[in-house]
Amino acid sequence: MLSIRLVEEEIANRYSYQRMRCPTHLCIGQEAIAVGVCKNLKMKDRVYSNHRAHGHYIAKGGNLKAMIAELYGMKEGCSGGRGGSMHLIDLDVSFMGATPIVGGTVPLAVGSAWGDRLKGKNNVSVVFFGDGCFEEGVLHESMNFAALHKLPVIFVCENNDFSVFTFISDRQPKRPIHKIAKAHSLLTYSGNGNDIIEVYSSFKSIYQRVINGEGPGFLEYKTYRVREHCGPNYDNELSYRKKADILSGEKNCPIAAYEKILSERFDDFKDMRHEIKQSLLKTIDDSFNYAESLAPPNSDRIHERLFI
Repeated sequence: MLSIRLVEEEIANRYSYQRMRCPTHLCIGQEAIAVGVCKNLKMKDRVYSNHRAHGHYIAKGGNLKAMIAELYGMKEGCSGGRGGSMHLIDLDVSFMGATPIVGGTVPLAVGSAWGDRLKGKNNVSVVFFGDGCFEEGVLHESMNFAALHKLPVIFVCENNDFSVFTFISDRQPKRPIHKIAKAHSLLTYSGNGNDIIEVYSSFKSIYQRVINGEGPGFLEYKTYRVREHCGPNYDNELSYRKKADILSGEKNCPIAAYEKILSERFDDFKDMRHEIKQSLLKTIDDSFNYAESLAPPNSDRIHERLFI
């Protein structure tokens, strides 16, 4: 979680230098979901993501240098420098891709699970999406198909209450998202997405049931997006969030909550944290320096990766 947080804070710090020219959506405040989920997965289990993909990519074991190079538009990037922040992919760790189209990766994850079922593979496909995606028809079609065939796929809803600037109560009727998933006959769970222990244990339980062939899973985790919808800054001055909600969201930081637990468990936690943070900062600095040292792409590559 700390690694994801520090990476994204450095993205925010350097974004104004105009070297990263792609739009970027930060997941600061939501790190526990990515980590709690991915720490349960085997390497062969596939992950599909969305526009807010950095945390999922890092948690699944993606190559940090390749991710930063991608943000800089370099050919050494994980998508060849052509996708940017919202189109990350790393097949070596079964991170199958991210797209900014809301709901775009949902049927891909279901298709992946369907393929595994036909081939007799014991894999699970996981797809991350936000509460705004729950308003897309393709999600409900995909849940229906997955439930009908008891496919090994797990839907993970990161519910931060907002679709860009619009609060969930202005977009959806007053009913729990996970109960609609349950009506589709999915194995469901709803809980605190800022509690890493709860996320890890609840996902582990659903994951095991999916592996055992009981059907697809759906987990709704409540969380909070600290920064603006798209970009490196804060946007509290826009007043689409209530001041009380901002204070509550920032107070419920998943990293601070877990650090409190660790500090009570380990007498030397403060020193441990300092050592871990310094090591992470060096790795992150090396990754940015690597990306900034690369030669920019030239026009000779303009026709690569095109399908005509």
